[in-house]
Amino acid sequence: MAEGIEPDEDPASPGGPDQLTPFSGLAAPSPLDTEPPAAARWLAFSGIIIGGILGGMIGFGTADLLGAPEWLSALSAVAFAIGGAAGVGIVAQLTLRAMNEWRAVQHPEDQRR
Repeated sequence: MAEGIEPDEDPASPGGPDQLTPFSGLAAPSPLDTEPPAAARWLAFSGIIIGGILGGMIGFGTADLLGAPEWLSALSAVAFAIGGAAGVGIVAQLTLRAMNEWRAVQHPEDQRR
């Protein structure tokens, strides 16, 4: 410790050791909610499921149209379903993040929500 300073004195606080902050009358705004609305999450989830189903149908139809054996048609259906769901999932994730960033730009005291 420095010479001449008592342990219960804090030279940084202008109000003395009993006052914790010099600006006791100010209040910080409450933080914004960080997760997207539940409806948007359910829409994103259903979009991923639909994208996977449609991708599987396209994969199966393409392989069947080209005259591939049934096992290869099923394999291509699974591969296209995974690819379709992954693609829609990436777009859904970016959309949900953009929604959060758009809401975070608003001033916390703005009442127009």
